[in-house]
This record gives sequence, structure tokens and C-alpha cells, in this order.
Amino acid sequence: MTNDRIIILGETNYRNVRRRFGIKPEDRRRHTYIVGKTGMGKSTLLLNMIIQDIQFGNGLAVFDPHGDLVEKVLNYIPPKRINETIYFNPADTEYPIAFNPLYNSDPSQKHLVASGIIQVFKKIWADSWGPRLEYVLRNTLLALLENPGQTLLGVSRMLTDDQFRAKIVSRVKDPVIRHFWTVEYEDYPKVFRTETISPIQNKVGQFLSNPIIRNIVGQSKTKFDLLKILNNGGILLLNLAKGKIGEDNSSLLGSLMITEIYLAALRRANISEEKRRDFYLYVDELQSFITDDFPSILSEARKYKLNIAGMTNQFISQLPKHMVSSILGNIGTLIAFTAGSEDARILESELRPNFNADNLQNLPKRNVYMKLSIDGSTCQPFSAHTIPPQELNRISQRENIMDQSRQRYCKVKQSLEHIIKRWLCGNS
Repeated sequence: MTNDRIIILGETNYRNVRRRFGIKPEDRRRHTYIVGKTGMGKSTLLLNMIIQDIQFGNGLAVFDPHGDLVEKVLNYIPPKRINETIYFNPADTEYPIAFNPLYNSDPSQKHLVASGIIQVFKKIWADSWGPRLEYVLRNTLLALLENPGQTLLGVSRMLTDDQFRAKIVSRVKDPVIRHFWTVEYEDYPKVFRTETISPIQNKVGQFLSNPIIRNIVGQSKTKFDLLKILNNGGILLLNLAKGKIGEDNSSLLGSLMITEIYLAALRRANISEEKRRDFYLYVDELQSFITDDFPSILSEARKYKLNIAGMTNQFISQLPKHMVSSILGNIGTLIAFTAGSEDARILESELRPNFNADNLQNLPKRNVYMKLSIDGSTCQPFSAHTIPPQELNRISQRENIMDQSRQRYCKVKQSLEHIIKRWLCGNS
């Protein structure tokens, strides 16, 4: 990729001379964090960056917890990129997309897959999580992962269905996992076993009882190949609108997908660095989708050219303290819109001596203070303003994209529910 493919971020205004500026591909590998109150221009900035990536033929994924951003992005995808685009829309309940978090073609990653899923559940139920719950759930997931085609629907059956469990365990080769199920679990007294598995059934069942989630993660095979999307420059748009599917469901699916994309990036280890294609990740409302593994993603992803091109949130306080220090310590570019008093104090330490907390609290709409990564080094903070989105100069392909995604990556709800019902009844 050449340096002429600079992503324009905005304009500076020095002595009444307006100049547009941007960020080079190699500097985008150091990640970009965007923070500021709602309505100040964060989504517009993201949209402009995404549009440019699409025009340059870059691969990208967009995580949108509201749906408005990806709905706009759909309009900017040209006809030549329709076949490269996957529209992940859980609210399209008549055509559930196939996404099985246990479907992984690399056996060496099974422990990473299990850990990633556990971190997602742990984030959602942090207040009621315990070591025993995690221990049993981990062994459950690892056993299912040794049986190709199994899904999260198998978690409850592993714990309560003796015949199903015996079939799964008979195919487990790992001696430690096998010992857990054939010796340790079998020796649990009835009362102790009930106390142990009930929290898992309640938590996992809370999601899988929802047909939106069940029909997505209950399909045996993920119909899109994330490694190919990364290597071939595909477009993955995730409409995770909380208002349509629920906040916890949005968080669950988004967090699982970020984990899967990261694992796909790790599988690039056998590709020489110069042949790894840049892939750009946009995560709106970052706090909705990250787990305790995110600092590792930040520090490791750039090796595999998985670049977090834009991660945003409204308030820094929405993130755990250890996560804030990790983000600020691992990014190359910081873009700050209007901030509240608490955030302004935190950001002041990043932007001083040029700007202080008062400046941050009084920034006009669409104006920013930023530190930009230039040729691998972070420059002194400066002020700028963002630019309006590009005008749409073509007929929207949104309907074609949605139809194509349904045909390639989804199943018809009625036939899928029949398959799941048969499986739950033991006809598998």
C-alpha cells in the first residue's frame, strides 16, 4: 500500500489558511482513539474514514451498536464491492446469519477460543462470576470444541444430558479434559453438581432462550471465513442496534466477533509480514464490545496488520481504569471532541501544554484537539475541525447488498428452527 492512500481526517486553520490533513497507512497501524460527547461529530468522522477505506479498496469491519452508521455506510459501497460485503444484521430475524463461535478451523486455537468466549460471558456477568463456574464452563467449551459442528447450544446438554455428554467425551483426545468429564464430573455429588451447573445454565440459557441469538449461534458452521475477509480485503458491517436486539445481545455478539477477528489475525502468523494485508477495525462505543483481553489485542494486533482505525466512546469513565491506561499507552493517534469535566482532566495530561481542561470542555461542535501519529512518532497536539461527509454520487446498492448477504450467509428462519428443534430433542 502506498502513502498516497492517506485517509483525510479534517482541516487545520492557521492564519485563515485552511489545509486538509490525514494519516498514512503505516501510522494507522498504531491505532486511533476518538472520544467526546454525543452529537459532537464522532460518527461523521468515522463515516468519512470508512468511505475512504471503501474507495481505496481496503478491508474493514464496522461495529455499530446503534445501526445508524452502518446504514449510512451501505449507501457508499460501489457495485464492484458488493460481493466483498457481508451485512451482519441480527434484527433481520427471518434470515438469521450463521455465526458459530465454536467453529474454528485451527485446532491449535481451541484454548484461545474457549478463553475468548469465557471473557465475553464474564464481562456481562462480572458481579456474579466465580472460579467454579468458569472452571466447569471452560471444560464444557473445550470438550465441544473437540467435536466439529457443535455450538453453544451444546453447553446445557453437556451438563444435563448423559447420553449426549458421553458421545461428546468419547471424541475428546485431550487427557485433562477427558479426565474432568469421566472422573471428576462423574464424582460430583448430586446436590453439588446441581449447585455447580445451575449458574451456567441460567447465564448461557438467558441468551440462548432468545430466538435472535439462538438462531445465529445455533448454526453448526459459520458461513463467512474471517481469515479470507482479512486477507482478501472484505467488508464486514455489523448492525448491532441495541434498540432492536437488546443491549446484552448486542454486546455478546459484538464481543464474540471481535474475539473471532483477532483469532483470525493470529492465523496470519504463517504469512510473511510484507504479504499481510492491512485490515481496519472501526468500533463505535468501544465499551460495549471489549473484554479484559482487549489490551492484548491492542498490543499484538499491529503485528498482524489488524489496525483499530477508529475506536470511540462518549466518556472515558465508561471504561475500566486499567483499560484506559492500556488504550492511551498503545495508541498512536488521539482525537478529542468536546469533553465533560472528568474526561477533560484526564485528556489534559495527554494534550498539555497546548490545551487544558477548560479548552476541552468548550470546544465547538465538529472541532477537535488531537495528537497525530506521523511516520511512527506522535506529534505535538494541535487543533482542527472535521469535514462534512462526502455527497453520495451514485445509486445506493443497499438492497442488493442485503439480498446478497441473505443468500450467501443466512438461512431461512423456518427451516433453521426445525433443525434446531430436532437437535434439542436429541435427534442428532
